[in-house]
Amino acid sequence: MRPIKHIHGDKAPHWIGDGFYVKTLINHLDNDSDINYRHTDPFLLFDYGQPTTFALNPHYQTKPHGIGQHPHKGFEAVTVAYAGEISHADSTGGRGDILAGDAQWMTTGRGITHEEFHSEAFGARGGLFSMVQLWVNLPSAHKLTAPKYQSIKRADMPMVTLTADSNHQTAIGTAAIIAGDWQGIKGAASTFTPINLWDIALHRAGATTLQLPNTHNVLLLVQEGEVLVNGTAISAGHLIQFAAPTQHRAEMAAEQVATHDRIELCLLAAHTDELDATPVEAPIQKTPVETSAKLLLLSGEPIGEPVAAHGPFVMNTKEELHQTLRDYQAGRFGQ
Repeated sequence: MRPIKHIHGDKAPHWIGDGFYVKTLINHLDNDSDINYRHTDPFLLFDYGQPTTFALNPHYQTKPHGIGQHPHKGFEAVTVAYAGEISHADSTGGRGDILAGDAQWMTTGRGITHEEFHSEAFGARGGLFSMVQLWVNLPSAHKLTAPKYQSIKRADMPMVTLTADSNHQTAIGTAAIIAGDWQGIKGAASTFTPINLWDIALHRAGATTLQLPNTHNVLLLVQEGEVLVNGTAISAGHLIQFAAPTQHRAEMAAEQVATHDRIELCLLAAHTDELDATPVEAPIQKTPVETSAKLLLLSGEPIGEPVAAHGPFVMNTKEELHQTLRDYQAGRFGQ
């Protein structure tokens, strides 16, 4: 069983622009040597946009809530929308509305500028807004790749049914495969390194088992509800960081270990190489009460390269970073 290394979520929320109220759960710029980027590689940053209610915006067409044009370079920015709607536009011509359940996968590569606002439709009506955004590092071989934008609609995500370990005829939830591989089922997004991003919904208590590569770093967000993880109650807004991978690709190759070997993540049962999580039951009542929870699972093979970063730029060396800053100031950004 992969033990829990750290539970992130104790930082105060803050505003990004005037449209996104987030808690930054991990940040590659943090100095803590025990839980810094080296332990979450390839995931650089994770912003949890906690559910926030917005009143309708009377100026939604001329002054939408959000953040205007800003640059990025050297990584991929991934947004998953849970409630509300986001309008995206970037310097490559990529644009679109991200609706609840959708995702966007933006490769910043050698440089991109973009803007993110509440959509006109959401601004006109207001309501509940919740999203997450994560930054995924790019390996040095692809740092200067051409920027691109993937709009991933909910209908395009393969959906798998989670069944109870005790009875495979009993469905206890679903997982939308945004990226990666679920037992041969390929996710909707294309990625530069092996990454899994699974949007999980648990509709009733029960145990199920998820197979993951044992070469990956693993993170699990509790987006909504409350779950028991390895016997510990974890509430919404917390990101669980698990212990380091049990093996590395080089070791597996040397030992000729099958590439399909997995570690197991289990949503209840506790046994070797499994992670346990189950929705917390409501207090006992005369009539059983079902519960629900939403989770976002991230796993990725570590890139294992140095990182030099400043604000929205993530490079491998300080000289590359300084050159990026010079190019940006000289109007050569993205060239």
